[in-house]
Amino acid sequence: MARIPVSSAGEAVAAPAGADARTRSLAANLLRSLRPRQWTKNLFVFAGLVFGYRQAADGAVAQAILAFAVFCALSGVIYLINDIRDREADRLHPVKSRRPIASGALAPGTAGAAAAVLAAIALASAFWLSSGFGLISLAYLTLLTIYSAFLKHVVILDALTIAMGFVLRAAGGAVAVAVPFSNWLLLMMLLLALFIALSKRRAELTTLATDATGHRRILAEYSPYLLDQMISVVTASTLLGYAFYTIHPDTIAKFGTEHLLWTVPFPLYGIFRYLYLVHQRAEGGDPSETLITDRPLLVCVALWVVAVVLILYGPWR
Repeated sequence: MARIPVSSAGEAVAAPAGADARTRSLAANLLRSLRPRQWTKNLFVFAGLVFGYRQAADGAVAQAILAFAVFCALSGVIYLINDIRDREADRLHPVKSRRPIASGALAPGTAGAAAAVLAAIALASAFWLSSGFGLISLAYLTLLTIYSAFLKHVVILDALTIAMGFVLRAAGGAVAVAVPFSNWLLLMMLLLALFIALSKRRAELTTLATDATGHRRILAEYSPYLLDQMISVVTASTLLGYAFYTIHPDTIAKFGTEHLLWTVPFPLYGIFRYLYLVHQRAEGGDPSETLITDRPLLVCVALWVVAVVLILYGPWR
């Protein structure tokens, strides 16, 4: 069992930031820097497989899994690049200061070399899968690299860029399994991702308080009131967009059912629950962590998936 440092007066002393990271191996620190817990965001890749009726097609599931792996690798590359660039600011953050690069446990040069190798492998795999998927993967890597270098410091464009990353994931997943993807779904994913990005900004602004701009200077351009106004617009647009998608003639004709409308309560509850966590629990700064740890939200997402699968693929179909 690890010992807690004790001062000469016999009082417990907090371990310095990164103390745990320095005891891990190089491979462990690299893996931690890739942030596997954040890979849930890449599940958007499977939307094309589910809504495109491609599960029974030869190789479609394997193609979707490979596409998911490619985006996990590419998002890991972006995290490495971002942590290298932001290591000085991260050292001032109570949580991010413990990341391997910020704490000094992982050298920036080593992280940069790993990012280059991982990007090359991921892009080679993407183009091997299909040229279209390769181009989308390259666009994703380029856009998020520009975001890390520049766009994250531009008000409004910072949130829009994050949202576009989710759209590229969904579009890439559809191209990987060779299905046309509904413009309605792409629009809703853009709006949903924008909702999450703006909520994340609000959580950071309110949680870090006076230290917010020192951690992320773009937060100086926002205020809780402004973000609340933006979130209200995006929330209403997302819910209406999803409802209209479920009853649109093209959707009904494609799936042969109008019962997708019955799934509307799930995104309604999920969005309201997320707003509750942001406003009443001061959570939402890490959307992936929130999704994994908040049981009502996790159950809501699971029930939505079950409802969609049963409506589209149930035995009565």
